Amino acid sequence: MNKASLAPLPVMKNGAALSPSRRERVMRVKGDVRLGTPVVLTSGKTAALVIAVEMLIPERHAALALSGQPRHLVLTRHRLFRSGVKDLPQTDVLHLVLSRDVSLSRIKSLADPALAPLDHASAALLEGLCASCVPQVHVGALLHEAAIALCKSAQLLPAVLLLPLQDGPTTAQQHGLSNVDAAEAISELTTARMHNPVSTASLPMSVSQSGRVHVYRPDDGSIEHYAIEIGTPDFSGPVLVRLHSACFTGDVLGSLKCDCGPQLRAACATMADSGGGVLLYLNQEGRGIGMGNKMRAYALQDGGMDTVEANHHLGFHDDERDFRHGAALLKQLGIAQARLLTNNPAKLTVLSAQGIEVTERVPLEVGKTSQNALYLATKATKSGHLLT
Repeated sequence: MNKASLAPLPVMKNGAALSPSRRERVMRVKGDVRLGTPVVLTSGKTAALVIAVEMLIPERHAALALSGQPRHLVLTRHRLFRSGVKDLPQTDVLHLVLSRDVSLSRIKSLADPALAPLDHASAALLEGLCASCVPQVHVGALLHEAAIALCKSAQLLPAVLLLPLQDGPTTAQQHGLSNVDAAEAISELTTARMHNPVSTASLPMSVSQSGRVHVYRPDDGSIEHYAIEIGTPDFSGPVLVRLHSACFTGDVLGSLKCDCGPQLRAACATMADSGGGVLLYLNQEGRGIGMGNKMRAYALQDGGMDTVEANHHLGFHDDERDFRHGAALLKQLGIAQARLLTNNPAKLTVLSAQGIEVTERVPLEVGKTSQNALYLATKATKSGHLLT
């Protein structure tokens, strides 16, 4: 390699084009959070160092404890309420100011129910820990909300250790950390995404020799979603459509704990029998909480919780999926009207709000087993699914 090839880039009038955009900066921070790397969030004159509790290692925790600054543990209301803490304010995100003697193991036990007893003693244990940590009400600070949003987006437990900073940008520069504005992070993580076509190919399948797979990548660089044509659907009128969220355990392993696998196969067969349709395979495993957290939820269900209670115990909402992805893929395909194969009215609501006319809801009641009877009942009673 000659010296010329090592020369710095010349100053260019359009040099700003080489700098990361706001979206790219936020996604860079999200990647760091998932790795367990500290990041800096700012909001006006306030700033904080943030680390996901799940990924916090002893060396970094020790460094934070020695800083002399108060450590804040940021959790969701769902997590604290399901842990037995009473009289919580009606806000999604709260924080506890930790005393100096609270250990890393105790912090992790507050974030991860697998590290605390799953019996009646659990409530008393965590209530006592919260009391020792001096609970304080969080009234909507963007730093806390952005930190939890980043954890959820990274499919980690929604729990953060946060250290207030006097000068966020300087701290980030000194330690080589990513730095982003909290409001910008929330905006990017909650905005409906554009989806760019990546590739398309024909795919003969057992259910139909005429098949075609379209791969789309969200413009934030996150995981791809797939639009699968089965048969020869007519896009000039209402198209038979299924929004199917990925379920590795049901779709691949044939799990009896859910009805996902039977729904997937029944939807494909229905489309093939009716001449054609479009299956939107959305990579939103475990109602959007990811495979790792889904298995955590399954372990809680083994202890007697239903699917909604388990999600809440982990700190998540009932359902963290974003069905706007489905609307975006339909628009990419040029589909304006859909006959939707679903039992979930939330999907109809989102598609309609995004400009897709749903002309008919086609029920998809299949796959009931003795093992998933409670799961299906919970979907009907707590999530509003239309099941007979």
